[in-house]
Amino acid sequence: MRRALQLAANGPAEGVNPRVGCVILSPAGEVLAEGWHRGAGTCHAEVDALAQLAPGGARGATAVVTLEPCNHTGRTGPCALALIDAGVAQVVYAVADPGPHSAGGAERLRTAGVDVTGGLLAAEAQAFLADWLVSARLGRPHVTVKWASSLDGRAAAADGSSQWITGPAARADVHERRSGADAILVGTGTVLADDPALTARAADGTLLAHQPRPVVVGRRPVPAGAAVHGHPLTPWFLTEHDLPTLLGDLRERGIRRVFVEGGPTLASAFVRAGLVDDYLIYLAPTLLGGDRLALGDIGVAGINEQRRLRIGALRHLGDDLLLVAHPALPAAAPGTTPPTDQTATATPAQTS
Repeated sequence: MRRALQLAANGPAEGVNPRVGCVILSPAGEVLAEGWHRGAGTCHAEVDALAQLAPGGARGATAVVTLEPCNHTGRTGPCALALIDAGVAQVVYAVADPGPHSAGGAERLRTAGVDVTGGLLAAEAQAFLADWLVSARLGRPHVTVKWASSLDGRAAAADGSSQWITGPAARADVHERRSGADAILVGTGTVLADDPALTARAADGTLLAHQPRPVVVGRRPVPAGAAVHGHPLTPWFLTEHDLPTLLGDLRERGIRRVFVEGGPTLASAFVRAGLVDDYLIYLAPTLLGGDRLALGDIGVAGINEQRRLRIGALRHLGDDLLLVAHPALPAAAPGTTPPTDQTATATPAQTS
């Protein structure tokens, strides 16, 4: 299974499809074939591995797969059926498929007489597939909200200036994380006020290999000379203000992971809607005072409505701190009301 996870890492980290790896073993435990999913429209990992064998070459074999074999027909056929037709005797997978249309492969295999075992190295596979699992479960992209602030929670000084609250190590970390996203999302207010390029850059200013798609949300026109127009990817200008609808549109466009970096108004809207999966909070050892808060109204009228978080990581970045946090309660699916402390049950910015 660890080898299958290594193979899965060869696949593209962006887009709506998961990264999956597969190893096919002979009845004696020898590796017969290996495969992985190379992106939308290509063979899934199981079929990629089976294609390397002669007809009948997988009969009686064991397929070790990082994700439960799919049970639906999209651009490709169901992997569960391909394994059955190949005569595979046993399937071992790490994580169950949460997709409403693609799940059920394990049961289909069992019905056909295949021995199926799930959950092997599940924690490792879940960590590897974390953003895709969120997207598949909730029907929207995984959302990360980032802000940088002083210790007293200010994202800018009284005059609106904010460059730079944090130091170079923190800013470099932000750019690396931008590079890991499919899209970077800001509002028109941030574009008009700060004129950001929305690129992912190295310390010397050169562009990193992977760039997030710039997405600007709002109805105000953006000048033709704005820096975002110089992004290597064509910006998307969207006027939809309903966040679940917006996220659904982005998922339909192939966006799996969204990096929200659009200032207090947009960040607060995502928090208020219960649509944040990860928080990246960069804290600088400084005090600014004033009313330029990193977050505005998030729908908390009383202490019983506070948005509880759990800390996932704490890192020193030069003189600054990075807090990585996650909601203590499950994030909201599109078109639903975010859960509250009283009703929910637990289940599995501004540029610095």
